[in-house]
Amino acid sequence: MMEKMRAMVMVASGKPLLPLLIPVPQPTAGQVLLKVHACGVCRTDLHVLDGDLPHPKLPLILGHEVVGEVVTLGEGVSGLTAGARVGVPWLGYTDGTCRFCLQEQENLCDAARFTGYTLDGGYAEYAVADARYTFPMAPEDDPAEQAPLLCAGLIGYRAYRLAGVHAFRIGVYGFGAAAHILAQVAVHQSREVYAFTRPGDIVTQAFARQLGAVWAGDSNVLPPEPLDAAIIFAPVGALVPLALRAVIKGGVVVCAGIHMSEIPAFPYNLLWEERHILSVANLTRRDGEEFLALAPRVPVHTTVQRYSLTEANAALDDLRHGRFEGAAVLVI
Repeated sequence: MMEKMRAMVMVASGKPLLPLLIPVPQPTAGQVLLKVHACGVCRTDLHVLDGDLPHPKLPLILGHEVVGEVVTLGEGVSGLTAGARVGVPWLGYTDGTCRFCLQEQENLCDAARFTGYTLDGGYAEYAVADARYTFPMAPEDDPAEQAPLLCAGLIGYRAYRLAGVHAFRIGVYGFGAAAHILAQVAVHQSREVYAFTRPGDIVTQAFARQLGAVWAGDSNVLPPEPLDAAIIFAPVGALVPLALRAVIKGGVVVCAGIHMSEIPAFPYNLLWEERHILSVANLTRRDGEEFLALAPRVPVHTTVQRYSLTEANAALDDLRHGRFEGAAVLVI
């Protein structure tokens, strides 16, 4: 095994990641060591890098859409073998004993730790992970195309579930990595998708229609039909009142990002008639098990822009400025 590994390391908020040669981490009890094959580049990585999410582990290896091969098992690990392909998501540890864990709300665990934020992630050649928070991944599939399923897919799926089983017309605000996966699931289940993008972004609107959206348009206009639910992936608080205007009585607006700019004041009548605003916090292992079983049945196809490990800063910048369709992935 290599004693050193390449990694792109965050040393301070707002600074570019540094390419460093650092020791390969070793798994402790309950952990596994992975040889990373691919790691998705998520908007949450930008929020960590920009300081929108406070108190990250420093120095830090970003990345929480990790696909890799098990190299070494820590003490007490069962159910995994060396050579198995697994995925590692955002939620990387829970204590299993707090009131939320005991109520099947482990995503709200008081002691939760997060991959690529309070735990080192996958912008590196190797990574360690809590074996409980790994998911089996098909070894025959392209790891770069699997990586976005582990956050964009999982968070999108949780938001989709919160929109409700009776939501037929679903609006999606921000048509990026998560939305392009969610749209395929919704269309597969015979629901109508209405895609909202930055005003004038006709390229992304065309991409949404290619994936089955019945309508795609600017985020500052109302859709042609009232929505049963809306999911906001863009981290823009001003979209909340716009989405409330678009949903029917009793409709749901799901805020699916971990960070959002301030929500402006809006008149009570937008919320009245039993409209709901919900947020999505992290994910659960149940979300992962359900979605990763569903994805091949759809089947979900991810559109990815590939970068090398040393191009991580370029990938983050391209994500920030919306220079690609689908998801960015580091291939390692």
